[in-house]
Amino acid sequence: MLISSDQIEQLHRRFKQLSGDQPTIRKENFNNVPDLELNPIRSKIVRAFFDNRNLRKGSSGLADEINFEDFLTIMSYFRPIDTTMDEEQVQLCRKEKLRFLFHMYDSDSDGRITLEEYRNVVEELLSGNPHIEKESARSIADGAMMEAASVCVGQMEPDQVYEGITFDDFLKIWQGIDIETKMHVRFLNMETIALCH
Repeated sequence: MLISSDQIEQLHRRFKQLSGDQPTIRKENFNNVPDLELNPIRSKIVRAFFDNRNLRKGSSGLADEINFEDFLTIMSYFRPIDTTMDEEQVQLCRKEKLRFLFHMYDSDSDGRITLEEYRNVVEELLSGNPHIEKESARSIADGAMMEAASVCVGQMEPDQVYEGITFDDFLKIWQGIDIETKMHVRFLNMETIALCH
């Protein structure tokens, strides 16, 4: 996916700002990003920057640090869909964005979002709401997972267990949802980094 030279220049300034003019960024460098400070899934967003799957460096594990080239790789997931793209390029871009999100949920890198992983994300997302208790968050996650099972598997037998959401299931679930409104980065604002909401 192409990024313009202006965007590369801005991202390089942002990289230098985050790294403190060092050649690499470590997880700690994200501690002072104001927009991430209050984000309930902050740790998952930061972790995604170091996930080898997102860095295209392996099928599991986390990097200790990332260089500018790695940073560009991660930022390319957040690039807006370009009006000059043909339908195939748009679908590929969308699929890559969804793969990045899928990796945020699939914390053990087994290619499946389990009920426990999904509960963890829902609990984190709702942790800032004092009116929702942990049990309510679990119920919300359980209901959403049952919905995912019905979308992806259809009618299940009473003794059948839904083992979790695969990437293909994840694509089905997100079908028809505008990923652009859910996942973006403000390239121009030096105070802002990746946002998912």
